[in-house]
Amino acid sequence: MKKFLIAAVVLLGSMSLANAERFSIGVTVTGGVFEADGASEIFSGDHAGNRSSSKVTKNTASEGEDAEAAVAMGSIFVEINANEKFSLGVSYVPHSMDSETTENVQNIVPGGTGNDSKSTNTVKLSFDDLTTVYALLNATDNIYAKIGYVEVEVVTDENLATGGAYGNTDLDGYTIALGYSMDLADGMFARFEASYMDLDGATVTNDNDATKSVKADGISGYGAGISLGKTF
Repeated sequence: MKKFLIAAVVLLGSMSLANAERFSIGVTVTGGVFEADGASEIFSGDHAGNRSSSKVTKNTASEGEDAEAAVAMGSIFVEINANEKFSLGVSYVPHSMDSETTENVQNIVPGGTGNDSKSTNTVKLSFDDLTTVYALLNATDNIYAKIGYVEVEVVTDENLATGGAYGNTDLDGYTIALGYSMDLADGMFARFEASYMDLDGATVTNDNDATKSVKADGISGYGAGISLGKTF
């Protein structure tokens, strides 16, 4: 992820400021609702929680495979304005976005004695270094559209009764947005934006038990944001 962030900065830096009309910097606050599609935990083969060779899938949300969450985040951005119509930019979220801690209590029959005991597993996810490289096109003096490539690191924090852990992974995808920009005094501007983001899915295997894995088919959602920036 850090290599991707460095590459994004180099990409913008490769556009000589001498050939660009202006550059802009700013901050954005975004809120939205996102959904993890097909989120589930998979057990396969023989192990304590699944004493048959068949594959067992457990949904991560009580309402089914799709888990929804409201998200709020702040980001910073820098743009190189190639001309009045077209800009390239990079946006970065400098803070983590944490999920709620999910608890899963399972009954275990140790040694097949018939005496049930319980184990409690907890899992929490953090989304770090959310970075977007995007192109912005001004359709009019006020209306603009954006399309961008997104990458985020997913960090797992779990406490598993069976030991082991699920490793971290990167997700990538795209975002599109439509917004309204308003010029203020002294080169300042404000933007109001509606966006859609879609990230590819991933499967992560327990590093202590290859018969256990968690997967999500993808993460998608809608957001609305407000930005304040300055053009130089």
